[in-house]
Amino acid sequence: MATRTPRPALGDTELQELLGLMKGADTAELKLTVPEEAQRSAVMGLGLDPLQAEIRQVYFLETPELSLDKAGLVVRARRSQKKGDDSVVKLRPVVPSEVKAAIRRSPNFGIEVDAGPGGFVCSGSMKGAPTTGLVFEVAKGGRSPRKLFSKEQQALFAAHAPDGVKLDDLKLLGPIFVLKLKYAPEGFNRKLVAEMWLYPDGTRILELSTKCGTNEAFQVAAESRAFLHSKGVELEGEQQTKTRTALEFFSRQMREGAPA
Repeated sequence: MATRTPRPALGDTELQELLGLMKGADTAELKLTVPEEAQRSAVMGLGLDPLQAEIRQVYFLETPELSLDKAGLVVRARRSQKKGDDSVVKLRPVVPSEVKAAIRRSPNFGIEVDAGPGGFVCSGSMKGAPTTGLVFEVAKGGRSPRKLFSKEQQALFAAHAPDGVKLDDLKLLGPIFVLKLKYAPEGFNRKLVAEMWLYPDGTRILELSTKCGTNEAFQVAAESRAFLHSKGVELEGEQQTKTRTALEFFSRQMREGAPA
């Protein structure tokens, strides 16, 4: 069996950067993606019951050239079983100290540091709650994509989008089916979230995550790693990003002229 090379620890410069981001962030989310060949054993080891999972449909809004991604913007809309619709305009990466005060004060805006074996990134998200059913209407072509986003979200988008790119110019990409299970596993004193993303080409990403305060992130990271190791979860596999995988897949489809 092939051995995996342990990932190097953060260097002094990276650690200082991470600590600086943590100081300005609201929360931290610790993430791990499990390689496909190890997903079944992880599901069994953690006792995950797929029948308890919430079904979601995730859509991204982008251009064929991924112009938003290159500008550090992520625009997403989502349908969730029994929970209605939601949308987000996300800046990633972002430096907390550089976010305008008026945006920072909004109750709909939050800054979070995502960290895992693959590294870390800080993002700022402006969240919205479209009328239930609106995402489905936009997906069918019956409504304008702009209707999915609040005035705050539209203003944030306009301030950071590439020149000449408007919300109604974007293509709705998806859906990606997602199974999300949030539970409190025995032997772990925190909530664990498992998300299985099912891509149209058959690719699967299983992500395990837990949220915590920035002041406890390192302790929680150590506890989480120890717990997952005790359940036989692969900790050293190559990390995948759910959003990046989706954007690259749909970008290829758009360039090839296939329906999204």
